[in-house]
This record gives sequence, C-alpha cells and structure tokens, in this order.
Amino acid sequence: MKPVESIRKLEEEQCRRLEGILCDLDDTLTEHGRVVPEAFLALHKARQAGIKTVIVTGRPAGWVDHLARMWPVDGVVGENGGLWFWHDGHRLQRRFLQSRSRRAENRSLLRALGEKIPLLVPGSALSADQPYRELDLAIDFCEDVPPLDDSAVDDIVAIFREAGAVCKVSSIHVNGWFGDFDKLEGCRRFFTQRWRLDLDDCLHRWVFFGDSANDEPMFRAFPHSIGVANVRRFLPRLRHRPRYITSLPGGRGFAEGVEQILAKRGPGPRLGR
Repeated sequence: MKPVESIRKLEEEQCRRLEGILCDLDDTLTEHGRVVPEAFLALHKARQAGIKTVIVTGRPAGWVDHLARMWPVDGVVGENGGLWFWHDGHRLQRRFLQSRSRRAENRSLLRALGEKIPLLVPGSALSADQPYRELDLAIDFCEDVPPLDDSAVDDIVAIFREAGAVCKVSSIHVNGWFGDFDKLEGCRRFFTQRWRLDLDDCLHRWVFFGDSANDEPMFRAFPHSIGVANVRRFLPRLRHRPRYITSLPGGRGFAEGVEQILAKRGPGPRLGR
C-alpha cells in the first residue's frame, strides 16, 4: 500500500491538465456541520478558472436539489450515487438510478430497518434528513446524537448487511440501500448524461476530495485523489487510500488543496466551460 503524500507533492503538469474537481460535502467542505466560507469560495474560484466542480455526497435528494440550484457547481451526485441533479441554465435536471416504483418498494424495506436499528443499537437514530431521501436509509451515529464508538457503528453495518443491503460509513452516518451502486457508479452515469463523457476516460483529468470510508470507491478510481486531513481517522478502515492529503481538516483542507491546484496551474490558458 502506497503511503499518502502531502498535497504539496501534486504535480504541476497534472494541475495544468485538470478539467474538474469532484468533492464530498460533509467534513470535506464543512467543519462541525457548517460550510466553511473558504471552501465555498474555493468552489467559486475553481469555476472562474475554467475548472468544472461537482459535489458527490451521501446527502439526500432534498439537499441535492438545493445544492444543484444555488451553489457554484456543475452538478451534484447524491445519496451515495443513487441520483444526480444539475441545472442546465434553464431548469433543474433530475436523474435517478432506480425507477419510481423500485424506489417505493425499497423504501418500504428500509423503513422496517429504520425502526429496527435504533432499537438494537442504543443511541443511534434516523438521520434528521431522512424525510428527504429517495433511495437510502441514513442512521445517525454522531451528527445529532452523542457520538457512538466504533463497535456500535460496526453493529449498524452488520444489521444492514444481514438484511441484504449495501452500506457505507460516512463521517456522520451509516447509509444503507438496496441496489448495486456507489459514489463512483453515480458519477459515471452523471458524466454520461450531463456531458456525454465516459468517466473512466477522464480519471487523469479530474481530482476527487474526500474524507471518509464511503469515499473509498473514489479514492480507488482516481489516480489523483485527495483526502482532507481528517481522513486520517478512517485510514485504518481503508484498503484504498487517497494519494494526497492536506495539512488542514474539512473545508479549510479543501480550500488548501484548491489553492495548491490553482497556484500550480499558473497564469496560462484555461480550459473553456
């Protein structure tokens, strides 16, 4: 396993070739549940420099709608890859991996798990944003409840898997769903439908910023993946780690990484939008 390198090791040539930035939201653009102003500004600066920006998050459809409409981004992949929205300049485009009927069937199964898990894992709870979700169930273990230890998180994961659900651990929730998708698969479909591009042909021209275990598919796929400093907490859980790491955590780490990219791109010509 290769060691994680400082963000300062990111190569100038890679920065000059860069077409876009994908990034997680919670604890990558935020700290303590709040968006870091420097991170929001970094998204804006990146777009001004001709770099596309896409948020890739476990957050729900309701949040994704707002982010895609209001934030300086080219699109948002949400619910760990189950849906992707973007604004085309005229109206919001919404796409879902599963049909409306399949989503309804799966939500019924997830509701049963949502009743079961808090009973079996004391201290856990449905996430506050669960009413706005279309495809998954989010169990809160530290956002709006007192933090649970790793063994409790492992118990939540085990219950999801016993039910036949896929699940991923973020920095605040355990997300579970029925279906074969993750953040990377959602991004592949987003690229195809938004830009008619094959993401696998673009991996060297994009970077991904993340912070936790549910970002592992992205860390694995992107040759120039970046973890903000708080990813160190999850490194023991990761078989596939980010290539680079920032010195600062959360949104300040994201801003640090974007500043490194823009500085190393230099004042040369920018890619068109």
